[in-house]
Amino acid sequence: MLDESAYAEIDARLEPVDARLRARYPGEPATRQPVHTLYVPADLYGRGVLREYSRIVLSQVKEHGPLPFSDEVNERVLTKLATEPVEDLRIDFEEGYGVRPDDEEDAHARATATALANGERPPFVGLRCKSLEGPVRRRAIRTLDVFLDALGPPPPGFVITLPKVSDPAQVEAMVVLCGRLEQTYGLAEQTLRFEVQIETPQAILGPDGTATVVRLITAAQGRCAGLHFGTYDYGAALGIAAEYQGPEHPAADHAKTVLQMAAAGTGVRVSDGSTNVIPVGGTAEVRAAWEVHARLVRLSLERGFYQGWDVSPAQLPTRFGATYAFFREGARSATERLGRYLARRSAGILDDPATARAMAGFLLRGLHCGALDPDEVPFDRSVLESL
Repeated sequence: MLDESAYAEIDARLEPVDARLRARYPGEPATRQPVHTLYVPADLYGRGVLREYSRIVLSQVKEHGPLPFSDEVNERVLTKLATEPVEDLRIDFEEGYGVRPDDEEDAHARATATALANGERPPFVGLRCKSLEGPVRRRAIRTLDVFLDALGPPPPGFVITLPKVSDPAQVEAMVVLCGRLEQTYGLAEQTLRFEVQIETPQAILGPDGTATVVRLITAAQGRCAGLHFGTYDYGAALGIAAEYQGPEHPAADHAKTVLQMAAAGTGVRVSDGSTNVIPVGGTAEVRAAWEVHARLVRLSLERGFYQGWDVSPAQLPTRFGATYAFFREGARSATERLGRYLARRSAGILDDPATARAMAGFLLRGLHCGALDPDEVPFDRSVLESL
């Protein structure tokens, strides 16, 4: 039999590896992840925007409905639109806003921050500044500075979206900037977190052939809350013709798979991009666009992306509808299989702990977004969270 020194030797050899793996891969948090991020140009954001979005989309559904889901799902969607029409809102100072005179952008930064501080807000909120590329770098920094000066302490769920990241040095600079802003405004360390938008091929594959996105996560030093894929910028950068750019292009699938692999187990969440097919026009046009959006949201969910961009409030009905249908259709199987796992029984399916974790995560996501009611999931939430 081995003596104790053999155990001690192997422990000593692998302890640094254990520590690195724990630090790098803490696992998926059990906290709520929004099912979408809605971008609104800064000049259109104000204190009553959520109520106005609710009014607009409910009116649209009434005029052009029904939505392409079951009656049960449609009823849930209408309730959601009336009570919480937006889960995650991003005040946009980048492409949706454009380049404006400095005094105009300063004014909008102050006005939107004041409206956010004093008005209703969704569970998750933040702003997208311009990139840290040379031509707009100073403007990006100044907008963040002016915004935080007017905002005061950021609300829970606040995040900054950093677009067009191509090099880890840009993320390292963002870490420094967040630290300086925290010092300036008396915020606790690590208060400011940011999402990295992946919109360039260089953010996927570096000049040395390595996966840049892994280095981006490392460079963020724990401040990276998510990776958001920019569908159309990425496609354009590859030279794909505009007609064929979109969420289903093989190039987009490859990039998003790399994002998933890089973020797996790190606690950094991945968001799919948007579709530029907007439900506007007559009933036929609106319904056709709803069908496209619902299909793309469903496809994204099936591939393991539980969050995506929306670029118009008109996409909210099908965002929630497709999401609710996905979770409700899968809830029975997940509940039965997880019940058997917890009872250590098998009925033709032998699930392992990793699959049990996935099923618990599935049910938690369904509860978080309102697709499932607590009485439809026969497990205490604490049990799901512990798994």
